[in-house]
Amino acid sequence: MSERARPEGTSRGTLFPLDGPLRFLLLSSFLIPLGSFMVLPFMSVFLHERLGMGLGAVGVVLAVASLVQFSGGVVGGALADRIGLRRTMLWALAVRTAGFAGFLAALRWPPLAVGALVLTCCGAALYLPANKAYLVHGVDEERRPAFLSAGNAALNAGMAVGPLVAGPFVLSSPGHLFAVVTGLFLAVAAGHARLPEVGEDRRPSTAGTARPGLLTGVAVLPFAANALAFYLYFHFQHFLAVYAVERASGAFYSMVLLLCFSLVIIVQPLASGLIRRMPYALALAAGFTALGAGLAVLAAGTRTALLAGGALITLGDIVLFLKNDLEALRHSPRSDAVVFGQQRLAAGLGACASGVLGGQLYGLGERAGHTGSFWLLAAAQCLLLPPLLLTLRRFAARRPLPHGDDEGALTPHDTDGRIPGR
Repeated sequence: MSERARPEGTSRGTLFPLDGPLRFLLLSSFLIPLGSFMVLPFMSVFLHERLGMGLGAVGVVLAVASLVQFSGGVVGGALADRIGLRRTMLWALAVRTAGFAGFLAALRWPPLAVGALVLTCCGAALYLPANKAYLVHGVDEERRPAFLSAGNAALNAGMAVGPLVAGPFVLSSPGHLFAVVTGLFLAVAAGHARLPEVGEDRRPSTAGTARPGLLTGVAVLPFAANALAFYLYFHFQHFLAVYAVERASGAFYSMVLLLCFSLVIIVQPLASGLIRRMPYALALAAGFTALGAGLAVLAAGTRTALLAGGALITLGDIVLFLKNDLEALRHSPRSDAVVFGQQRLAAGLGACASGVLGGQLYGLGERAGHTGSFWLLAAAQCLLLPPLLLTLRRFAARRPLPHGDDEGALTPHDTDGRIPGR
């Protein structure tokens, strides 16, 4: 039994007890997004208003940053596989700290802001797969949704508080804000240096002695579903700031984010067991329906619509993001860190496509004076694109898979998807 395997008498599917390293890791999962979201949610406004970039250019910058932040996770997972989880997290925090320090330098030479943004995204790409793998190391399958949900809850709590703290200062006093965030990341990195190293759980491989590629063993259907979910969700993530600030205020935009993050904090841990047991097809249908309904509601443009739309979108992503990760872990033969990295790659591809296409479409809507149509178009895609996943599911189901394996993995494994011993 590994370090955090379920002790005798512990109920299945529960989170507690937690050891010291896990408590620190969950605290860090709050502090890291707290610092990040004191800056990053305002990037579209910062680049557009302070640096004078057009919305099309802003969309491209955000697309590249999103691609690096998410897709780079596949490199982070492979790095964790090679040098270990703790050392990967330390390198990631060093890179991200340098990025936030770069925002300070950008106050004197504004073009550096783009490089600093990309650097912080590189740090996030390296960190998250190792963080998630450390969190679920040695945890049996019934308890994994609870541990992943706890990490997501801490993450979203930081994301909720960050904009509230920073909203009044990000444009008026950015220098002090960037200095505080840089100091916060230095402190968190020092704490990670004291974490014990753990070995990565590895699953049986049919790849022989050759080192597997970054996408070897990818779970096809969860990968594709994650890419599509992030593509649609990031219409909301990238462009809500510009849309909401124009119709309400920066403070109200922070309230919308607070509502969304609070829903994740409260609902996802409570629903994690139900989401684990839910048939995958039902989870996809429910998640994309809620996402589409929320995007359509945003088109009304009122404060009530902003709150209601954000809530519906969040309920959709609660189901989609957790279920896709659980399905990927269940169907892939690779280590946890690699699986999470592959899912981050899918997220990055979707977020990048959203930034590039969405920036152009939002710019067109702004010039035409009908930005509400942008949200209606995004909602229509929630109805039209997910059925393509059914075609992929049928194709995967027809492929001959040995050992009675389920559909979705490119590389077969000789268990039912569970890590031996979990």
